[in-house]
Amino acid sequence: MRSLVCIAALLSVVAPAAGQSGAGTTQEAAVAVVRAFHTALAAGDSTTAVLHLHPDVVIYESGRAETLTEYRQGHLSSDIAFASATRREITVEAVDVRGDQALYTAESRTTGRWRDRDIDAYGTETMVLLRTPDGWRIRHIHWSSR
Repeated sequence: MRSLVCIAALLSVVAPAAGQSGAGTTQEAAVAVVRAFHTALAAGDSTTAVLHLHPDVVIYESGRAETLTEYRQGHLSSDIAFASATRREITVEAVDVRGDQALYTAESRTTGRWRDRDIDAYGTETMVLLRTPDGWRIRHIHWSSR
């Protein structure tokens, strides 16, 4: 619930880009793509998860940078397994849309059991989204946790 309050507060103070109307709807659409991506990971649906990624996406995770091809061949299956086994709760969430780009940031807490160990981790996430003719797509992801 706190994340919804943060989004509502952000939407009320972030000014739309010059000449842009309906910023709330635009911001909500960008956030919806991020949430759909995470929902697909947790559901084990790699096809849908990848649909939300821009073809030129770069993913920073575990000290590495991966292209879409590298992510599909490697880390994606681990991210799905982890997301399926744990529960992620957004504690802080914000989005700033400037024209055809959106910057999404979040802090979260992940709990559950993964590979025979209890998980209680805090993390941060940054995503850059681009508006394409097909809608918002995630162009960059950076995940870190502690």
